[in-house]
Amino acid sequence: MTDALTDEDRALLRRPLHAFFTPAAGPVPPQPRPVWFELADDGTVQLFTGPDSLKVRHLRPDPRASVVVAAPVGEREHWVSVSGPVTVEADGAHELAARLAARYWDLGDPVRARDLEALLADDYVRLVLRPEQVRRTVF
Repeated sequence: MTDALTDEDRALLRRPLHAFFTPAAGPVPPQPRPVWFELADDGTVQLFTGPDSLKVRHLRPDPRASVVVAAPVGEREHWVSVSGPVTVEADGAHELAARLAARYWDLGDPVRARDLEALLADDYVRLVLRPEQVRRTVF
């Protein structure tokens, strides 16, 4: 059975927090990596990465992964874990990167605006995680 995201989960996932991404076929023990992410309107979780990154290489033998997002210190404890199959998409990565930069950075700052320019000069792919299992804790 697939667990659905609750309204409270969606509210947490729409905030500019970091997710911890863990591919199923990654190293043992697992070594989650902090990533920028977006909860898309279709319920998928999307991020961008280099086409030859470890994330992509770990997805080749087993295209499943999870992301975990937690509320920051000082707030009521709440975390959401979303896991499922991941596809590597050639399109949309630069647009996603630009949206995420605007979410996480103050692009009115000239340093961050230049950082975004440099970021968009590189090649990226878009990782799309389709939730099959959702787990959460709220204290």
